[in-house]
Amino acid sequence: MTDLAEAFERLVRIRRDVRRFRPDPLPEGCLDRLLAIAHHAPSVGLSQPWRFVRVGDPERRRALAEHVDACNAEAAQAYSGERRARYERLQLHGLHDAPVVLGVYCDETTPQGRGLGAASMPEMRRYSCVTAVHTLWLAARAKGIGLGWVSILTPDVVDRLLDVPAGWHGLGLLCLGYPQEAFDRPELELRGWERRSDWRSTLIER
Repeated sequence: MTDLAEAFERLVRIRRDVRRFRPDPLPEGCLDRLLAIAHHAPSVGLSQPWRFVRVGDPERRRALAEHVDACNAEAAQAYSGERRARYERLQLHGLHDAPVVLGVYCDETTPQGRGLGAASMPEMRRYSCVTAVHTLWLAARAKGIGLGWVSILTPDVVDRLLDVPAGWHGLGLLCLGYPQEAFDRPELELRGWERRSDWRSTLIER
């Protein structure tokens, strides 16, 4: 295995969903560099439909955090007993502390790509945006920066708070910053919520 292949495999294995951040800001120009790398992600028809909204306004950030906290409390009602207690002990977002918060969107009206590859499967544009998020995630981890993807929210509410154009489909919120601690396994596994399955369980033969 080449050095590059070994480094990539290690990077994938140590990537984590980070929820606890130090207050240290990212270096000047760091976010720009990360987004430039993410812009090299594959996309259907070279449509590059991902859109990022950097949330710098304190009032918008506070409103987003309060909204997600409310959604989190509501989601807890779906569990009972020990499972609910375990859920309530989890910290599922870093919106209060992360130095950078991004809204991530798919522009489903973009003319770029001219519809190639998306005529029969328009959702391919959203899948393309996921590749951009994952590329951003790995690029951040390579620089010692953590990323957490927040999905416990109501998209319409977040859209209004961020005042995004019509035709943009929300994929969640991203928190970026330096993590408070490094885990050798996913935090949800460490805290007994779930275990990572064996990759062989995901493959079938025909």
